[in-house]
Amino acid sequence: MRAARLIKMVLLLQSRPSMTAAELARELEVSERTVTRDAQALSEAGVPVYADRGRVGGYRLVGGYRTRLTGLARSEAEALFLSGVPGALREMGLEDAASAARLKVSAALLPSLRDASRTAAQRFHLDAPNWFREPRTPELLPAVADAVWDDRRITARYRRGERDVERELEPYGLVLKAGVWYLCARVAGHGSFRVYRIDRFTTVDAGEGRFEREEGFDLPAFWEERAEQFARSLLRDRVVVRLSPEGVRRLPHAVDPLSAREALAGADGPDAGGWVTLTLPVESEEVAHTQLTALGPEVEVLAPEALRERFAAQAARLAELYRPRRSARTPGARPAPRADA
Repeated sequence: MRAARLIKMVLLLQSRPSMTAAELARELEVSERTVTRDAQALSEAGVPVYADRGRVGGYRLVGGYRTRLTGLARSEAEALFLSGVPGALREMGLEDAASAARLKVSAALLPSLRDASRTAAQRFHLDAPNWFREPRTPELLPAVADAVWDDRRITARYRRGERDVERELEPYGLVLKAGVWYLCARVAGHGSFRVYRIDRFTTVDAGEGRFEREEGFDLPAFWEERAEQFARSLLRDRVVVRLSPEGVRRLPHAVDPLSAREALAGADGPDAGGWVTLTLPVESEEVAHTQLTALGPEVEVLAPEALRERFAAQAARLAELYRPRRSARTPGARPAPRADA
């Protein structure tokens, strides 16, 4: 375990000019004290790890030291061939480049590992789009992807409601979410980052001008933050409900998981029957009715009154549909005599 951590530490320092103890501790998932001990162990083993002191100090490798500890284990080689999304690469126009890269990696592997691509593909496959939705590749996606790779500004026109809007954008990154492509970009001269659906672009003109990327921009973190903001923006209404223990368990599967987590976290303890009362953020009463119907008798709507009346009317209709069927024979009447009697 420690040997693998020491190797990873050397490779991290080899890939960057320097790293602080805090950065190494985060990457290696250990304490800063452990990082100090590991650096000392590497130095004693002959690896030239040097520690710069001071506020901007950190650890670095001296004299352009390069390690040859880059051999791949089978699990690492198989994981490498899983790192791409074939469909997404094809849609961005990168299928040929990815294929060439996989061939080069395969040729460089030890003979015993050259079947890694085949064994990985036989065991794992990523199908990104949602069910019951025909995936459509935006025609302008390859042009946008090229601009993202080259850090080139683009002039894009996109549909906003009933009109087209033109913006000069600095394209930072692409995100594929549930079969839909999004562009995370900074508006040129404005400084703010925004998210655009690429299938709403009508034209994209990529010039020769390049932009300077913000060094600290983190695409996964940015997307996670914006996705959460978007989810919250949809939850404009509130409903008050009572949930049975089974309803509490099933709630995150019936409504937005973020909404369910927050509502359950702010709820009081269960009553004597185990039921929990909580206020649930929802997109609208219409959506709430559709979602909460899936919980059946495990939920009671307390407010708003209009939604409660809607559930009461639905329950009455269900009771009428599922009332016991009357027997074809009048109660108390004698059965008809059999023909062979």
